Amino acid sequence: MSGKHVAVLMGGFSSERPVSLSSGNACADALEAAGYRVTRVDAGHDVAAVLAELRPDVAFNALHGPFGEDGTIQGVLEYLQIPYTHSGVLASALAMDKEQAKIVARAAGIPVAEARVMSRHDVVAAHPMAPPYVVKPVREGSSFGVVIVKEDQSHPPQVIGSGEWRYGDRVMVERYVAGRELTCGVMGDRALGVTEIIPQGHAFYDYDSKYVKGGSRHEIPARLSPDIYQNVQKLALMAHQAIGCRGVSRSDFRFDDQAPGGGELIWLEVNTQPGMTPTSLVPEMAAHAGLGFGEFLSWMVEDASCLR
Repeated sequence: MSGKHVAVLMGGFSSERPVSLSSGNACADALEAAGYRVTRVDAGHDVAAVLAELRPDVAFNALHGPFGEDGTIQGVLEYLQIPYTHSGVLASALAMDKEQAKIVARAAGIPVAEARVMSRHDVVAAHPMAPPYVVKPVREGSSFGVVIVKEDQSHPPQVIGSGEWRYGDRVMVERYVAGRELTCGVMGDRALGVTEIIPQGHAFYDYDSKYVKGGSRHEIPARLSPDIYQNVQKLALMAHQAIGCRGVSRSDFRFDDQAPGGGELIWLEVNTQPGMTPTSLVPEMAAHAGLGFGEFLSWMVEDASCLR
């Protein structure tokens, strides 16, 4: 690995820029410590020209949100013939679109919650389904724009139809699944451990719960019965494969352990660009499996390719 030149792509111009900078700098530091020659690239609109001049051996994709994980930068890297980490063009675009990802997951036999996609302006007129339900942008990450409508709310949240809303006009309205927040990473063809996310002082796993210190507690391995634990791992791997992910991904679930018949386990989405700071969820799962942060990132660099 000595001398291999890795361009770490970070920053960008989505809502998730701060998260990406945090992930990217953590990855760049660890890859340098592992012996790689690293160039940090704050991906702007000139990123194709920058990469064409750099000609790195590998692009480590630490971008988050639109442009970075929706197939766009992946297409740029394919055009430039620079091997890259994580998922390819199609899987990235598919996973980023919650509606299409849910269609594929359901067809693969993965349990999903009832949902419909509609204009945000229609949502504010009347409840689109009996509360409780969740309204979320179709193409965003990091819980941006997610609104939970509780059972006792007489009207839909008006912020969704206001001028303050900046997450697109199409939203997904999804049945709210009570219970526990579970997540499971996949590394190649292997499911990692299952983590339970326990928000601290937050109603759900929102942006602050994800990224503000003390906003959540991660319990790995999650305290689940062996059959539920193994089912989460199985479904995470099924989603990774059905959507066509490569490298590393992470699937999120809700588990209602009070539901009849032993509980209800529902797959929410797959994240093709999970956070990559040493305290992020997937690096914690890798550590639980015995892989240090540098070793984990090195695996991703060596796994990089085009035509993913």
